[in-house]
Amino acid sequence: MTAVIELEDVEKVYQMGETEVRALRGSDLEIEEGEFIAVMGPSGSGKSTLMNMMGALDVPTNGLVEVADRDLSEMGPDELALLRNKKVGFIFQEFNLLKNMNTIQNVMLPLTIQEVPRSERRSRASELLEKVGLGDRLEHMPSELSGGQRQRVSIARALANNPEIVLADEPTGNLDTETGAKIMDLLTEFNNEGKTIIMVTHDPNDAEYADRTIKIKDGVTHPGEEDE
Repeated sequence: MTAVIELEDVEKVYQMGETEVRALRGSDLEIEEGEFIAVMGPSGSGKSTLMNMMGALDVPTNGLVEVADRDLSEMGPDELALLRNKKVGFIFQEFNLLKNMNTIQNVMLPLTIQEVPRSERRSRASELLEKVGLGDRLEHMPSELSGGQRQRVSIARALANNPEIVLADEPTGNLDTETGAKIMDLLTEFNNEGKTIIMVTHDPNDAEYADRTIKIKDGVTHPGEEDE
């Protein structure tokens, strides 16, 4: 298998006034193409910083981070933005849908940024919304959707550019148990289609869907074993 994300001895230090905050302290990690990974750890353990690294949203202070065979430390802001737009899809706990856009417009947004022709944008977005069970909600505004429906829109948007890697940050955190299970089933379905899924979660039930769980504590990763 090919590694799509690799971290070697990664450190990340933030300067907060006169104080240095060491968010990552020599973390090592390798994620292979097509894996479903759960990342777990207590608050303040470095989960968000780790996700930012894997999503090319940030670069390390020291160490190597490679995403889709690209060394992040050698890339400028424009190159990082292009990598994110082409290779990575993001699913957020708070959904992060634009309130003034309807369902299909939200899903079309990443394609609009890439200047994909409008007819192709609409066709791709419609196909994805149909796949997540929202083919009859194309023109609905986010305020007209339930939490589970908004999360499904978020998933469709994350997949709009057909990314290799999908990063999900607490994707069921704001949902009831039944709706959360449906979201996890969707992520599993897309993983079975070949997407690499990396999910931050506090929920051990969600972690059971993953191939393996990576634990992080005090800025250090502890790669997990395959789940039974």
